Parts: sequence; C-alpha cells; structure tokens
Amino acid sequence: MSSPNATQKIAASMRVPKLMLRLARQLPVLILLGLAVHLLLPQLTTLESSLKVIENMAWWAVALAIGVQVLSYVGSGYLISSLASISPPRLSIGRGIVVTLAASSVGLVAGGMVGNAAAVYRWTRSNGVGKEGALLASWLPSLFNNAILALLAATGVLHLLIVHNLSTLQAIGFGLTLALLVGATSVIVWGVQHRPTFTALLTRIARWWASLMRRSYDPTATTDITARIFGAWDVLRSGGWRQPVLGAALNIGCDMATLFLLFIAAGHAVSPGILLTGYGLPLLLGKVSFLPGGVGIVEGTMAALYNGLGVPNAVTVLVILAYRIISFWVPTVLGFPLVIYLQRTTRPVEETP
Repeated sequence: MSSPNATQKIAASMRVPKLMLRLARQLPVLILLGLAVHLLLPQLTTLESSLKVIENMAWWAVALAIGVQVLSYVGSGYLISSLASISPPRLSIGRGIVVTLAASSVGLVAGGMVGNAAAVYRWTRSNGVGKEGALLASWLPSLFNNAILALLAATGVLHLLIVHNLSTLQAIGFGLTLALLVGATSVIVWGVQHRPTFTALLTRIARWWASLMRRSYDPTATTDITARIFGAWDVLRSGGWRQPVLGAALNIGCDMATLFLLFIAAGHAVSPGILLTGYGLPLLLGKVSFLPGGVGIVEGTMAALYNGLGVPNAVTVLVILAYRIISFWVPTVLGFPLVIYLQRTTRPVEETP
C-alpha cells in the first residue's frame, strides 16, 4: 500500500497539469482584455468633450445610419437565404434575418462561432432546409464576411504604410489574423483537392477528440459531413457563389456606411482611406480575439487608429460608441427574444420533412 504522503503527492501532481491547462486557456483572454483596457481607458477622459459634440449632431444622419444598418441585416438574411437555397425549399430573406440575429445572440453567450453555426443549422433545418444547405448557411457566412473584412483590412494597412502610421502592435495583430485566415483557406482548398486524404485526416482528428472526451465515435458521421461539404463546394464553384458574395458585400458595405454616416452626424466627415483604415482591421481583430463580439478590442483599436489619423478624440469616442450600440448591442438585445420566438415556432429537426 502506498503511504498517505505518496497519495497526496500523486493527487497534487494530477492537479497541477489541470491547473496549468486552465491558466493556459485563460491567458490569451487576459492578455487581450489588458490590451483593450490599455487602448480604451485613455479615451474616457474625452467623454466631456464628446457631450458637447452631441449638442451639435446632425440627427438626420444618425437616423440614416440606423436605416443603413437595417439594410446590412437584409444583406445577412440574403446571404443565409442564398446558401440555404442549395437544398430547397428556399428560406425567405426575412427568416434569414431573424435567424441571423438570434444565432448571433446565442453565439455571444454560448460557444462563439461554433454556437452561432449550430444555432443557424438547427433553425434552418427546422424550416425544411436540407442538410447541405443548412450546413452551408451555418458556416459559410462568416467565411464570406471575414474574406471581405480581410480585404478591407489589407487596404487599411496599406494606407497606414503610405502615411507611415502603422504601429508594431497593429502590424503584429494584422499579420497573425491574416495568417490565420490564409491558413484556414489553404487547408480548405487542399482538402477539396485531396478529398480522400482530407476525409481520413478529419476522421483521425474526430476519433482522437472523442477519445479525449471519453465518448464513443462513429466514423460514418464524419464521412457523411465531409461528403456534403464537398458536394456543396462543387455547387458553389459552378456559380453558386455569386449571390452569397452579394449578400456579404451588402452586409459589410452597409455596416461601413453606418460608421461613415455617424462621422458626418458628428460634424467630422472622413475620407474613404481613413474610414477603411479604422474599420476593417479592428473588426477583423475582434472576430479572432476570443472575446464575445470583440468587446474592448474593436473599440480600443478603432480609437487608436482614428486618433492616429487625426480624428479629434471627442469625435472618435462618440462615433465609436454610437456605432457599436447601433451595429452590435441593439441587434444583440433584439436577438434574445427572437431566440424564444424561433424555439416556439419551429419544429425539431427530426420532425422536419
């Protein structure tokens, strides 16, 4: 029999790795929160000046910004609708908007991008959409949107290089984000070109994960999903990508126009170069920051970029806060009642024809 001291040592040695693993998982979040606080707190001293800007705001431009933001969600609804239409019946744009808002709120509090995709898949399937269309509608919208954001961010970084205003932190952040997107895209392209190898690789990864989670594993599920992904990819390559790209462009374009109109409302219209520079990179960093909605990262990075490009602090703080309320917080709050609505008005997937 082992002594009590030996037993305690073994138990302690088992707890240390678990503690280290837990700290390792939280460390990136803590670092990003620290960066967000570092970037955002200095801007709070300008709130008093921002109140003076509010007194002279052009409220017609604010109303127009809200209307344009609504159009951005029409683009999101069209994006999901066009992807889901691969497996008839067609999902309406209105239903696509409702699903987008509700799923975004779900992803904010449960699972991030994975929770968002799972919610979209469930609700599109519950509306009669086939598995292929539901799978595309759940995962591809973020891919299309992020691709456009990456293009805008690259344009903004190029503008910063031209005006010699790119900090080391911004360069590192954009470089890591771009590398992540390029890596993910490269894996997808390679997988489509080497389908048997890619399917076998995914099967091994899924089996390892199931073993780690101490769950049973059925490889049929993995092969079925990959086959559906490849089939959907073939549909997109044959011309089915045009409508989703249009929806994503409408979504991102109207969202950026919302920010532009808020600058006009604050009495400080910015040039297209400055607008692009402060828009694409912060939103892209927010999407890969592991923080819900990129809270703190988006606001802090936008403030640093626009201030560095000569926008007054009072205007920057007011515009960014108004933009985030219109484009993020209000849709998020509206999404939670829509979750309840969808849960009550849709059938379980198993009952869907």
